[in-house]
Amino acid sequence: MENHKPYRILLYYKYVTIENYETYAQEHLAFCKELGVKGRILIAEQGINGTLSGTVEQTDAYIAHMRQDPYFHDMVFKIDEHEGHAFKKLFVRPKKELVTLRYDTPLDPNVLSGKRLSPKEFYEQLQQEDVIIVDGRNDYEYDLGHFRNAIRPTVESFREFPEWIRTNLKDAKDKKILTYCTGGIRCETLTGVLLNEGFTDVAQLEGGIATYGKDPEVQGRLFDGKMYVFDERVSVRVNQTDEDITVGKCHHCDAPTDVYVNCADDLCHHQHLVCEDCQETHKGYCSDECFHNDTKTNVG
Repeated sequence: MENHKPYRILLYYKYVTIENYETYAQEHLAFCKELGVKGRILIAEQGINGTLSGTVEQTDAYIAHMRQDPYFHDMVFKIDEHEGHAFKKLFVRPKKELVTLRYDTPLDPNVLSGKRLSPKEFYEQLQQEDVIIVDGRNDYEYDLGHFRNAIRPTVESFREFPEWIRTNLKDAKDKKILTYCTGGIRCETLTGVLLNEGFTDVAQLEGGIATYGKDPEVQGRLFDGKMYVFDERVSVRVNQTDEDITVGKCHHCDAPTDVYVNCADDLCHHQHLVCEDCQETHKGYCSDECFHNDTKTNVG
């Protein structure tokens, strides 16, 4: 008999207009506190974007509650089993934009977005010639793991993508563009940007990497490394085959690694990939400067 873990992590989003979203966020926070779940939930006039953890009973109750909500009755939940909470606290916050873009043209993914591709369709199109694969995440997420031959975005925040597209893809408007992100929400907007910028053949991986890695037929093939996640797990395996490889490189020595740590200097906290040897040698600091600064501060 299969042993199930006592906790689950839910990843979900939906673009839908929420009237009085700030009041809705307050009410949702009260509900989540009473339920006892932890996580990070963003609520905007455009909809909801959340990741939370709780016991099987708590997450079942959360899903059931959302199924009764006219806004979210058909929302898709991606579910991972876990040994405990993946978050230390609970945040439910109202936001002006569900995904911060600050684009000069208002975009509604329910009106303008790319074609949706199932994991199998995406896998097949990844192997086509003359296709451009755009990672719709930040550079540090790419460095931990990505689809083979995908372009590494030189962005540290999502709002930088429009300018990055204009600079790096301006000569590719007649090419087939495939986009992907963690759970799908960023690509809903990213494909809208691409279409608005004049690209004509734009598609996105429906459900993101999180769904792709669980597809029983594809089994995460052609994804190298691990998927970065915004909870205490930090990384999740995607490729379930013997093709799974490590693509992350140590910040100090370039050795293969998939371990991210925050710099031990409280004034820095730069998140960086580090191998086991360098973790010991550099004591968790990202640079000698941080080590010396922190030592001086503690001595003082």
